[in-house]
Amino acid sequence: MLLLAFVAYQLWGTALYEHNAQNQLRQELRGRLAAVSPAPRTTTPTSTPASGPAPTTSTTALTARVAATTGAPGAGTPIGLLTIPRIGMTDAAIVEGTDEHQLQQGPGHYTGTSLPGQAGNAAIAGHRTTYGAPFYNLNALQPGDLISIETQQGFFQYQVTTSRVVSPSDTTVLNQSSSPQLTLTTCNPRYSASQRLVVVAALHSGVLAASTATSTPSTTVPKPTGPKVKSLAGEGALATSGALSGRSTRGEVGEAVLWGALTALAAVLALVAWRRGRRPWSVVSLAMGTPLALGALLVCFQHVSLALPQTF
Repeated sequence: MLLLAFVAYQLWGTALYEHNAQNQLRQELRGRLAAVSPAPRTTTPTSTPASGPAPTTSTTALTARVAATTGAPGAGTPIGLLTIPRIGMTDAAIVEGTDEHQLQQGPGHYTGTSLPGQAGNAAIAGHRTTYGAPFYNLNALQPGDLISIETQQGFFQYQVTTSRVVSPSDTTVLNQSSSPQLTLTTCNPRYSASQRLVVVAALHSGVLAASTATSTPSTTVPKPTGPKVKSLAGEGALATSGALSGRSTRGEVGEAVLWGALTALAAVLALVAWRRGRRPWSVVSLAMGTPLALGALLVCFQHVSLALPQTF
């Protein structure tokens, strides 16, 4: 029963954590976007899309431009809102970093690649089966589909060009590109981390935010150090990260054991009080003990998940 409950937690329970994290990230990011007077969500395309829905045009929109190159944000910082109409995604908050803790909160930007809207290759990873599964239907994207990202630097639309399946060790998809592009990665097939699905999209149109539109952004592809990874981010973690969110695997196991013991204690006390107590106090004890035991069990499962091999 515990094993089945843990599987259910991985597939559906983790979505509760991701949903709460997304709400907080969106709230923080929208406050930042409002502070810099973000560009309107209308763009003038640089070319007519071969297929897919055409973007809305505006007489006040600027010609598509790349944003100025900036320094990398801190890990865990929300950097933009991702919208992919084809798969029903609207304003998913992108967080900086692709270790397990960041990908549990939503799509994560590979540190070392260009930021969305800037020159070069902006790469983003996301879960496909757990923690809200933001990229569950990423395989449904077709050439010509539009992907929108709004950041503090502006509003940018990308057009899907190709998709392919690669091995987790094929990090060439994260290499810099001569033109602005977006690379999305997730595990393939579903419920497995044996491969990676990679979707590439070219910058199609964009409008700079009012606070940055007056400056002339550089169109030169930056020369960053590149993402220091040995394999593409999988179902929740980089295969090279030795610690998760600053905690060791041993620390996570210790926390899991502690919360497991508290779960057992709460369950036993509630059961004993129910069977040996007198009504209505026995019912009250059971009603109070059950949610306490379930809450402790959820925390235990969270630490177990963090302690598992990172290709899980």
